[in-house]
Amino acid sequence: MSFFGILIIILVVAAIYFVSIYNKLIGMIEAVNNDKKQIDIQLDRRFKVFQSLIEVVKKYMDYEKSTLKDVVALRNKATAAKDAGDAKGQMAAENQISSIASGINVVFEQYPDLKANQNALQLQEEIVNTENKLAYSKQAFNDSIEKYYATKKSFVESMVVSLAAGKLDKTFEYWSLPEEKIQEQEDYTVKL
Repeated sequence: MSFFGILIIILVVAAIYFVSIYNKLIGMIEAVNNDKKQIDIQLDRRFKVFQSLIEVVKKYMDYEKSTLKDVVALRNKATAAKDAGDAKGQMAAENQISSIASGINVVFEQYPDLKANQNALQLQEEIVNTENKLAYSKQAFNDSIEKYYATKKSFVESMVVSLAAGKLDKTFEYWSLPEEKIQEQEDYTVKL
């Protein structure tokens, strides 16, 4: 085999390797985008459950008036931030809605008739389930970002990224917990 034949084989193998790395990184970027869409689905679901719960509890308390106003205002703020490409603003507004969701149980304790209402109980459970699914979606999103960043920084992959930076060198905003939630988790101790 001639020198040019060997050179052509090496170039073909290098091109195939380049394409496989390129496709792997594109797949990882799409996985991050899909995980972000899953968060959006859960956020939308949470808002609809809030609306349903507020309709059920209207006859029991005045709390829902301010809660609904707060949730709608925060949802509008989150949507506007998302449309403007402001990931941090969207995350901050959505995290505030999560804080409202965590306070719903306290409100239920104050209204015995409401605690006995089957629809309200189902919707309260649905909010808890949605918050759990949302937390899982956020974790999956952050994990996808971490995996993508680790891969794109690898030796050969970083060279491919530098050659196709426009398509492969993406920056994503991690979905983090609000500062008070982080502090609450750090301060948590088991009480015996």
